Amino acid sequence: MASAFVVGDKFRNKVTHLLANSESALPRALREELEEVLEKPEPTILPFSTARKIKKYLQDKGHPFYLHELLEDSLLHLPEIVKPPRNPELVARLEKIKAKLANEEYKRITRNVNTQEINRHGMLSDFRQQVRSVKAVVVTIFNFLVTIVAAFACSYMGSQYLFTETTARVISAVIAASVVGLAELYVLVRTMEGDLGEP
Repeated sequence: MASAFVVGDKFRNKVTHLLANSESALPRALREELEEVLEKPEPTILPFSTARKIKKYLQDKGHPFYLHELLEDSLLHLPEIVKPPRNPELVARLEKIKAKLANEEYKRITRNVNTQEINRHGMLSDFRQQVRSVKAVVVTIFNFLVTIVAAFACSYMGSQYLFTETTARVISAVIAASVVGLAELYVLVRTMEGDLGEP
């Protein structure tokens, strides 16, 4: 917390003039404090207590300048905060707690890993299972495409009894294949949701 000002040249000039002026009957204690402040090397620090004494003196004597005019080019002096040294016992305890928490986190992450199952046989069975799942997906997509192509072919061939123009036959076949494709897609999505355990 600030307890002093860093005063500028304006303050130094006015206070020097005030000290040199023989008519200003500054109290001896205040005069000594001001002289001591001015003798210090830059940056010049003015404590709040001295600033209050100057303000009171200026108010009592009715001087033509005021404290805020003196401190116009001044700044608040914020002292550096000195951090106390850390207690070595506390640091050691904190490091121990951090290591313990990291160990618990590692155990939590790896609790599902069974090192006895990770062997050659286990890896081959996992590979077999992955091949089966990929095979099932490929078969499903192939079945989906064959169903749409078959629906298109049947509709195209069957529409020859209704339409004589090729354009109308193609349009009716595309519509029938689209309806069959959407129905197949709906069934496929519902099946996948059931496999994932969703309702």
